[in-house]
This record gives sequence, C-alpha cells and structure tokens, in this order.
Amino acid sequence: MLSAIFFMNSKGDVLISRVYRDDVNRGVAHAFRSYILDAKEIRCPIKSIGTTTFLHIRVENIYVVAVTTQNVNSCVVFELLGQLVQLFEAYFNKVDEESIHNNFVLIYELLDEILDFGYPQYCDKEILQRLITQGQARPDRDTQANLSKITVMVTGAISWRSPDVKYKRNEIYIDVVESVNLLMSAKGTLLSADVSGQILLKVMLSGMPECTLGMNDRAGALAKKGATTATATTPARKGRTQGIAIDDFSFHHCVRLHKFDADRVISFVPPDGDFELMRYRTAENINLPFKIIHNITEIGHSRLDIRISVKSTFDVEMYASDVKISIPVPKTTAVCRIKAGSGRARYIPEFDAILWKIRRFPGNVEYALAAEIDLMHTMSEKRAWSRPPIAMEFQVPMFAASGLQIRFLKVVEKTHYDAIKWVRYVTKAGTYQYRI
Repeated sequence: MLSAIFFMNSKGDVLISRVYRDDVNRGVAHAFRSYILDAKEIRCPIKSIGTTTFLHIRVENIYVVAVTTQNVNSCVVFELLGQLVQLFEAYFNKVDEESIHNNFVLIYELLDEILDFGYPQYCDKEILQRLITQGQARPDRDTQANLSKITVMVTGAISWRSPDVKYKRNEIYIDVVESVNLLMSAKGTLLSADVSGQILLKVMLSGMPECTLGMNDRAGALAKKGATTATATTPARKGRTQGIAIDDFSFHHCVRLHKFDADRVISFVPPDGDFELMRYRTAENINLPFKIIHNITEIGHSRLDIRISVKSTFDVEMYASDVKISIPVPKTTAVCRIKAGSGRARYIPEFDAILWKIRRFPGNVEYALAAEIDLMHTMSEKRAWSRPPIAMEFQVPMFAASGLQIRFLKVVEKTHYDAIKWVRYVTKAGTYQYRI
C-alpha cells in the first residue's frame, strides 16, 4: 500500500514524515518539491516520477503527501488523507504549520495507530480518542477499565460504537438539510437546477440499536416503465406518493449497502452522537422556493430604473428567514433612491449592489422593490455594464426542495425500549441566481 506519508509546507520543507517501507526514503520529498511544487504548469494531485507515485491534498498551506511504489487505489488513498485531516482537526482544531510543530508527538502516535506497514487500519475518531489521550502521558482509571472494550471495538464488526452506551432518555434527531442551486436566464428560461442534500443524525440511544430508515426514493421504478419526469419548475403536489429520483448518493460506513440495494431501506447501527448518515443529489422535479421577476431599464447614459418582484412558492403555513437579495448596479452609480415593499434595502458601494434584507418571508407572498439610479459620467468607463446576476440567500424550515420525506424510522434494541424520534427539514440557498 503506502510507503511513506509527508507533511510539507508551501515551500516544500518537510514538517513531519513517516516511512513505512524500505522501498523509499526521506529523500523523495526533494523530488516532490522539484517536480510538483516548483512546476509552473497546473498541479495534478497524482504524479508519477519513475517508479514512485505521489498523491497529495492541500489543507491551508500544508501539503499532505502519500508516497507509494505500487499500483494502489487512488480513491482509497485520498479518502485516507481526508480522514487524517479530519482526525487531526478533532485533536487540535486546525491543521497548519504551527499546530503540527506543537503536536508532532501526538501526530506520530496517530500515524502509527492508523497505518500498519502502510496499510490503513482504522481512522475512527471515537476509538483513537480512547486509545490516545491528548496531553496525558498515562491513561486514567476509566481508560484502564475500558481497555477490553476498546479491543472489542477495534477488532469487532462494529468498530464505530461501544456496546456500553447508556442514556436515561433514548432519543434520535434527524435533520434533512438541502441546498438549492439555480441558474435562470434573463428571459426566464431554466438553465440549471439541482439540490444537494444531507441527512444528519444526532443519536442518543442506549446499547446497540438496529435502525431502519425509509424514504420516498422511487429508485428508478418510473424510468423503467418509460414514464416521463417533470421539469424543475413543476410545483409540489401535496401528499404526493410517487417518490423522488435520486441521481447519486453516498453513505456513512455504518450503513449496510447490500440491504439498501435489495430493499431500498437504510439499515445501520449508528455511532453515538452526531454524524452524517447520507449525502445525496437530485436534479428532477425540484420545488423552487422563490421566483424572481425583474425589469431593469437603462434610460440613456445617466439613469437606471430597477423593478424587482420576489414571490415565495411554498405553503402559507411556512416561512423563510434571513432572506438576502443582492441586486447588481453599475460601478458608476452616484445616487440610489430605493423603495422596498418589505424589509430593508440599501446601496453598498464596495459591492456595487443593492442589498435587500427580509427577516421573515411568509409563504405564498409577493414583495416588490423599486430603485431609481443616477449614473456618473466618466471618461475611463467606456465598456458596457456587464450585468452580473441577481443572487439570493435564504433558509426555509420544514421545507424540502427535492420532495424527500422520511417515511419511517424503526429502532430495535434487545432491551425493547421506546425511542423518541424527531425529524426536521431545512432548505437553504446554494448558488441561487437570476441573470438580468
């Protein structure tokens, strides 16, 4: 697998290195600096020099470099490097040159536990924090008592959870967080729209619970029948049961993938605490939460008239919070007279835009803004106004733009307790833009 791992700064100086095999030595770091860091062309994360291959990622000003002389799976290597960075951030918050110098003993201990002869063993934060305690030379009494349990977690089939977890009140929280990305043309034609979502869990369950989660994923059943799908501007139907088509998804390693492939349900034994169960993306049948109608007219070379109308398309019972609409204006703006139907709007010269803020935006409501702009005459400004897009930010609780729904969550444990389940939906703006 891996022959060595190097941590280098932007100048190519080696901060920490760990050599696992004798087929490379510390001198290969000079080749990485010469052929990759000092190269003028675009840097590729994978570079082969002779029989040696370098795979690297960059975090702030630090390069994390894996070195191998074998034909390894690059996806596994990059996943390992990413897990290393996340683990270091859990121990000392930030991965930079100063933190590496201050925690080099801890880093060497972690590298020895994570990799054995270059082969990854485990990167689970919960296990490693039990084995390696920062700032303590000797384990305390509780750690000594739990050594046998740690061994079971490391060598067992479920390494991410300890069997002795106990809670007086067994609860599980599910957050479905979605980001809507939209690009609309100046004529109102949909150019692109998609939703990137996460299912986040906070688990406070005792013992070793078996959880089964179901959602309204149609898994391509309609496509097999030759049914056509709606466009992204199709409004949401109340109580629709057809389900949604998920384009791609990734799961936490606790999920039994064979169960999902067979039954389309997510079966897992959850880790204790907060974790990301699933990440998904869909581009079909998206419910756009806001619609913008704009009319921007240039009156000669000295005036600009702006009319903006924003309408919420979600239900009346819902509302959006922290709505921000950025309306671009020319750099030669001298005077800006704004009248907003709701919220506050003001001209911000450093961003060449009018920022319209609405603290609470109810559902099925339309607000309008009008602005009259006087422009300056300058000799240097000869190019036409580039007309950047209108950008929007928002957050809509209890609304899922993709239409995803958590249909059921079953928790089974040998003590047969009743778990309290909470589900929350939140839709946020990703890149939500209207061209003008």
